[in-house]
Amino acid sequence: MADFSLTKADWDQALAPLLPAGYQQQAESFLNEVYQDPQKPVYPKRENVFLAFEKTPLAQTKVVILGQDPYHGENQAQGLAFSVPDFLPAPPSLRNILKELVSDTGNVRSSHDLTTWASQGVLLLNTVFTVAAGQANSHQKQGWEELSDAAIKAASADQRPKVFILWGKPAQQKARLIDTERHLILMAPHPSPLAAYRGFFGSKPFSKANAFLERHQEVPVNWLK
Repeated sequence: MADFSLTKADWDQALAPLLPAGYQQQAESFLNEVYQDPQKPVYPKRENVFLAFEKTPLAQTKVVILGQDPYHGENQAQGLAFSVPDFLPAPPSLRNILKELVSDTGNVRSSHDLTTWASQGVLLLNTVFTVAAGQANSHQKQGWEELSDAAIKAASADQRPKVFILWGKPAQQKARLIDTERHLILMAPHPSPLAAYRGFFGSKPFSKANAFLERHQEVPVNWLK
């Protein structure tokens, strides 16, 4: 799979041997199909489907935050899990993430756009990479789970110690793919309004992640930036 170039990032070399033969062609065929009809919007924009990999190269990844699938409202999805442009209000899950950030650090992060986290080595990955407008989970079981599994395996196989933040049951099912002798796994209920009060609030993922990074001589993430 020397010609594997799905993400256009350094991830490709690590992902290629973890995916079945023909995976890139399968993924591109699916993208061609679902993005062809402008009357049936798909999010994020096609050029941003693999933005998480582009913004956070494998060589720089030190934290992985795993979401479910992109936001399905207009202009919300950016290709980065949980992130939305600042001109939009924060969706409920992101509101709860930012609320926990205040509780954990004592400081407020006003921006809803998490691109600066990505640029600091936080891979904002969704289990599924695309979604039909207004239809949550509409593109599950279309092959994206294979890619997110491969990404978790590749990140785990990399020698640099990392923190994997797994919120909710679907994300926590990925724990089996992670080398716990090398990396830290932080698990909590999903930050959605339905689950956040069952243990997400008070879980302190941001300070715990930075404490681990500092113990391993890594630069901590400025979560407020």
